Amino acid sequence: MNLKNEWKILSAIVLSFLALYFVPMDGPEFSSALMEGIMLLQWYAREHVILCLIPAFFIAGAIAVFISQNSVIRYLGTGAKKVVSYGVASVSGSILAVCSCTILPLFAGIYRMGAGLGPATAFLYAGPAINVLAIILTARILGFELGLARGIGAVAFSIVIGLIMEVIFRNDPIDKVEQQISNERSEYGLKKNSLFFGLMVMILVFSTWGKPESESGIMFLIFSFKWWFVSMLWGMFSIILVKWYELDLKKVLPVVIIPLLLGVILPDKPLIPFSAGFIGLSILLFTSKGEGRSWFDSSWDLAKQIFPLLFAGILVSGFLLGRPGHEGIIPAEWVSDIVGGNSFTSNFFASLIGAMMYFATLTEIPILQGLLGSGMGNGPALALLLAGPALSLPNMLVIRSVMGAKKTLVFVVLVVVMSTISGLLFGSLQG
Repeated sequence: MNLKNEWKILSAIVLSFLALYFVPMDGPEFSSALMEGIMLLQWYAREHVILCLIPAFFIAGAIAVFISQNSVIRYLGTGAKKVVSYGVASVSGSILAVCSCTILPLFAGIYRMGAGLGPATAFLYAGPAINVLAIILTARILGFELGLARGIGAVAFSIVIGLIMEVIFRNDPIDKVEQQISNERSEYGLKKNSLFFGLMVMILVFSTWGKPESESGIMFLIFSFKWWFVSMLWGMFSIILVKWYELDLKKVLPVVIIPLLLGVILPDKPLIPFSAGFIGLSILLFTSKGEGRSWFDSSWDLAKQIFPLLFAGILVSGFLLGRPGHEGIIPAEWVSDIVGGNSFTSNFFASLIGAMMYFATLTEIPILQGLLGSGMGNGPALALLLAGPALSLPNMLVIRSVMGAKKTLVFVVLVVVMSTISGLLFGSLQG
């Protein structure tokens, strides 16, 4: 008998019993919080799964198939030069500008391919935290000082956290998820791979481009034509599938033509042609042989691993803290009260709440705007900005499944502690 596993089972049973026994499930607060969890999950499914998560799964699956393990190890492995590995990790992550959940398939992909723990965690933090648009909007809406502090802090955090993780676990045995695909992969060359992955990243970025507050300027212009950009990129991507990766032209043509026709017929419902494109791509890869089928299998393996944990985490996060602007089982006034001022306690709880709550890209800004109006200090505001976008409860559950509980705990603690300290320093400078 494995006593450790038996204690885990007993703890789960006891906690479940206590929750069922003591939680006032017949009260309106519980029903409202449960509905908040369900509605947050529904909102995530509508706004992020099709446009963000599914493209991320395909990108991560393609990394496992079309990029050689030697290339990952060369630039992101433990033996790579620190300047190169952390530079590549932080820049690659920041280009994506995704939320704490969309980064997960990409992190899992490079980690299982042989990336060192330090660069992999730098990439994991950089993706959602070093969002150039979010930093610019923070400066415009919440103040230049707060935007500047967020930008400097996020860049520094990605590198420092990665370096500390690498030092702490330098003697740990390599504990990577068993690879599902042979390491003897085709080498397509840097230029071809750069264009191939660049197109997929641009499809991800443009499809999730949100509407700016001002209906003028370059940001609004990009938003107005973003689906035309996505259609053009999709066509180029499909040509590459035929020319370079030798997929059947007869199978590829419907994957291109049907979404484009749907886009013309239904210009006000872009999710339909976008969904049709990825459904067609899934069928195309599933019915292909060789690398095409391997690409599908790798993406599907990641989806099976991540989706259940992600959805469970979002449900719990919504139950505890509610959706942005709504209340979960924890009253909103409690949150406002404990993050007032610039004390250690207020900064710590701002970091902790940020780490637990799920923020979609850019939603942290209006939330903070409301909290600042309710008396939140500048220090706790920065602490939440540095911890919130990079972490969330669903994010933690998935990270644990990829690199284990101990490494996940250290990563979370580092983010919370460094955010707390940064908030204290910033709050003291603000006076």
